[in-house]
Amino acid sequence: MSRNLPTSVARIDEDIAALAAITEPGRPYTRRAFTPIFLEGRAWLARRFEAAGLTVHIDAAGNLIGRRAGLKPDLGTIMLGSHSDTVPEGGRYDGIAGVSAALEVARALSDLNIALEHDLEIIDFLAEEVSIFGVSCVGSRGISGTRPSAWLARESDGIALSQAIETVGGKVAQDAIRSDIAAFLELHIEQGPVLENEALDIGVVTAIAGITRIEIIVEGRADHAGTTPMGSRKDALSAAARIALAVEAEASDLAKSDYHFAATVGEFRMEPNAANVVPSQVTMLIDARAERRADMEDFLARLSAKVAAVATETGVTVAAPRVLSDNMPTPGDADVLTVLEAACEATDARFRRMASGAGHDTAWMARITKAAMIFVPCVGGRSHTPDESATPQDIALGAAVLLEAVQRLDKDLQEKK
Repeated sequence: MSRNLPTSVARIDEDIAALAAITEPGRPYTRRAFTPIFLEGRAWLARRFEAAGLTVHIDAAGNLIGRRAGLKPDLGTIMLGSHSDTVPEGGRYDGIAGVSAALEVARALSDLNIALEHDLEIIDFLAEEVSIFGVSCVGSRGISGTRPSAWLARESDGIALSQAIETVGGKVAQDAIRSDIAAFLELHIEQGPVLENEALDIGVVTAIAGITRIEIIVEGRADHAGTTPMGSRKDALSAAARIALAVEAEASDLAKSDYHFAATVGEFRMEPNAANVVPSQVTMLIDARAERRADMEDFLARLSAKVAAVATETGVTVAAPRVLSDNMPTPGDADVLTVLEAACEATDARFRRMASGAGHDTAWMARITKAAMIFVPCVGGRSHTPDESATPQDIALGAAVLLEAVQRLDKDLQEKK
């Protein structure tokens, strides 16, 4: 569909192409946080922010921020953005689309000679992806006051995270927590196939799924694979396979509702892992994600019951599933979701409500402000791969939705104070 947009497809295309070219040699598209190539990308972004008329600085948490002053700065800040760091070999659009779209909102406001009442900030969060220190969302956790202090001592190649934050321009001794942010919006590629399959332009994200990781250890008995009768075995792998199939079945059942649910056996280790030995132990790690907390609790109950049943049926020993980490779902702010839907209608963007099965910086920003996000389509639903792709036209339309939403929030936030 041809649209006359207030946002520039060409400028967005230039942003993304330039950052894509800043990558580790032979590893497109790789700019992991804290690496020299990441800093090179950051420097390019800072120049791009400045060219758009923004005042640029690195905050105490290590985030790159471009600020456009409003007419009434006492009202607080409307913030837009995402991240420019990547997973290894797979970050041409993941995060980058959101930073470029946010920057394009600032450029379009200047093109249109629109002055906001609120300050506007464009942010490139530090280390949204899992970093070399084994932790993620470092910048958004810093702003929201949810970065564990113990993280600062984590090391990689003899360097502590605290030192790495200083290296990118942050100040770990200073308080990074923000109390002035009136609203936060993030655009992201969907990382799934729904929008493309339904020929829609925008996903209005109702919630970011909670993520629970569960460990199950199955204890069998090692025996000779050739001499032990089939009916006399305690095969840990056979029992674990039944549990893995139960994970798939229960998750598929819960996913039949209108709410997002998914579960995956993502790690699977077997001992002694020898061709002529009956497996004695299997350790499995389950990644489960739910838009509604009630669904996660239901899944955990079903899983515990299935594990007990498998242990009884097979004679192996299986401890109760152990929850290793458990993050609650983060709903989008109801008022901001309403504004985003109105912005979609105003820009003739075809949209639907949907949940995010992936984590995002928005989940942490929601701890301190009214926050929500939108998705734009990505080709084939592919993400975290060099094949990840989205069109500048789709991102420009998403930026136009953000532009409309920012102007509406600029008025609505004042009226509701």
